This record gives sequence, C-alpha cells and structure tokens, in this order.
Amino acid sequence: MRSASVVLALALAPWQSPAQLRAEVFVAGLQAPVAFVQDPTDPAVFFAVEQAGRIRAVRNRTIVTPDVLDLRAVIAAGGERGLLGLAFAPDYAASGRFFVNFTDRGGDTVVARFRRSADPLVADPASRFDLRWGEAREPLIRQPFANHNGGHLAFGPDGYLYVGLGDGGSGNDPLNHAQNPATLLGKFLRIDVNVGDNHPAGYTVPADNPFVGGGPVQARPEIWSFGLRNPWRYSFDDPARGGTGALLIGDVGQGSWEEIDYEPPSRGGRNYGWRNREGAHPNVGTTPPAFGPLVDPIHEYDRTQGQSVTGGFVYRGGSLGEAFRGRYFFADVVSGRVWSIALSVDAATGEASASDRREHTADLGGAGQLGNVSSFGVDADGELYVVNYSGSIVRIDGPAITPAAPTNLKIIKP
Repeated sequence: MRSASVVLALALAPWQSPAQLRAEVFVAGLQAPVAFVQDPTDPAVFFAVEQAGRIRAVRNRTIVTPDVLDLRAVIAAGGERGLLGLAFAPDYAASGRFFVNFTDRGGDTVVARFRRSADPLVADPASRFDLRWGEAREPLIRQPFANHNGGHLAFGPDGYLYVGLGDGGSGNDPLNHAQNPATLLGKFLRIDVNVGDNHPAGYTVPADNPFVGGGPVQARPEIWSFGLRNPWRYSFDDPARGGTGALLIGDVGQGSWEEIDYEPPSRGGRNYGWRNREGAHPNVGTTPPAFGPLVDPIHEYDRTQGQSVTGGFVYRGGSLGEAFRGRYFFADVVSGRVWSIALSVDAATGEASASDRREHTADLGGAGQLGNVSSFGVDADGELYVVNYSGSIVRIDGPAITPAAPTNLKIIKP
C-alpha cells in the first residue's frame, strides 16, 4: 500500500519559445567582405573573402595575420567586380586545394586553383592555376560589360564544382547570352576538378552533364542550366544534415522582381527563363528562349521590398530550434532585409513550393547591425552567419529560452 503522504506537483507553463531570433557580431574589422567560408579541417577557423582581393583567416573570432591570399595586384575591384567566390575541394584535408573566382585586370572572369602552404592558414601563391575553358583552352571567361559577373563557387553533394555566371552585364542582356547555347554566360556550369596538377584544362566535363549528349539543344558541355541573370549566392541543401541535396539560387532581377530558384538534386538541363522572363513575369520577347519549358522561381519579391537578392542557406543546424529547421534564409543586399521561407517538397517530383515568409531583420539588429547583406555563411554545425558588407560578420542565434513561472499548484493524493 502506498504512503499516505501528499505529493505536490508543479504544473508549469511550457518553456517559452519566442519566435524572435537573435544575433551577435562574430567578428569585425573586415573590408568589404563578400563571402565567409568555414575551414573544412578546423571548426575554429573561417575564411573571409574581401572584394578588393584578400582572403583573411578568422580563428576563434579574431582576424589572423598574415593574409591567407592577397590577389589585389591582379584583380579589378569595385562595383560588381573583384574577388567574388571561394570554395574548398571536397578532399581539401588531403589535397589542400581550393578555388577562387575573380575579375582580372581586363575585366574578365578567372576561376583559379590554389593549394595551401605548409602553414594551413596561408596559401601558396606559386600554386596558382587558372582553369582553361573550352577547346581554345582560354584561361578566362570573357565579360563584355562591367557588371553581372556572378562569381560564386560551390561544390555539390556529387563532388563537382558548380560555377554561377551572370549574363555578361548591361541591362536586359542585350547580347542574349543567357539563352545562347554557345556561350557560358548566364549559365550554371558543372565541372569535375578532381584532376592531376598537370591536366591542361584543370577540369573535365562529367559524362552525365545534360548537354553532353545533345540535351534539349546543342550547347557547351560544361553547361548545367540556362537562363540566369546574375546568380548572387547559391547553396545546396546539405544531405549530410538531413537536407535534400537541392540547389537553391538567388538570382538578381532587372528592375521589377528578385527571385529564388529551386532545383531538385541532379536535375540539370533546366532553363530559368532570363531574359524572356524576369521572375515569373514576361520580359524581353523579341527572341525565343533556347528551349522550354521555362522554370519559374519558387519565390519572388518586388522592388518595394528590395533591389538585389542575396541567396543563403536552408537551415540544418540546432541552435535555432526545430521551428526553423528546413527553412531557407535569404536577404537583400540593398535594403539589408533578412527573411526565411518554408519549403514543401513534393515526394513524387522533387519540386518544391515556398510559403510562410517571415522577416527577421529587426530581430537580428536591423540596418545598424546587418548593413548591406552581401552573403551568408554556414559553420561546421550548420549554424548561419550574415555577412555585412560594411565589415562585420553576424552570427544568427536561437531565441533566448527561459522557463515560465509556475501557473498553478496541484495537490495529488496517492
């Protein structure tokens, strides 16, 4: 028989879980940063890419000297030009290889391979090799105008390097590059850079690239997809953290619409529509698209909300809580606003739809802390960072969760 003593039980309100996120300055003192990349071999180290041409190491939230790499002497920087992208090879721990994308002194795009030196935080400048494109083996991709260089680099879950190129610039793609199968501009490229140091091009074309066998049209074999205006930051939904492996792209609009594009894993050969469409809307129709169907964005916003989208990441960390897991974070570099959207993936088709857009700008400190959001970063734990073009990196943290006071007292008799 149980004791006759009275048992007291506190009926607590659930743990408070405010919707607001928080932010803190992770590091400051950078000069026009445009990317923030985790060192794949050391979670205490990040690499900050500065548009003028420097890559700087940040260890334990402190900028380290000397520079990892200084390319200022060979770069044309300013406006939409400069050192724009950095990606570490999947085998970086063994090979020490990484890749950068920059605008050279002639205004053309260079994708170059480097190797780290004996000091893991310093590159070997003598290891530079510029990838050589096409049958002509040109060590650059020619740019006809000074804007829309794209510039981002990312390795996909398949181990291949994805190169996002803008349409070559000016307004409304006057040379129609994005729909021209004979040029690399206005396209996503997918290449295999896992080749020997003595390979003449520095890459091969994967046999399953969509245009290798003819695809919808005869096109350059490096091309993965068509119809981009200026893809400014894209990322893969990390399968290692439960993601789908899909590619999400922030593509900057012309004058009316900014867009987010979604590509299911391994679904190349798509045409995102530029210049025939801006976002989901008709644009220049004087020439037909290279092929159809044209793929509309999963999300767009007009110029009352921002003027230049900055693509981000699908959140797969733990700090923000389950309510944010699987949401895609993005921003606008001009307005400095940060949002997230929910993604619903159709199991049958792999296609996604977006809903429930939430703005986080005020929660993250507003314009005073975020400034012009030029990029996002993600760390080894899947946590997110916002790159403030004015010189700081802001870490996004979860809501401050505190237990509520007891709401009542129940007496339970055995």
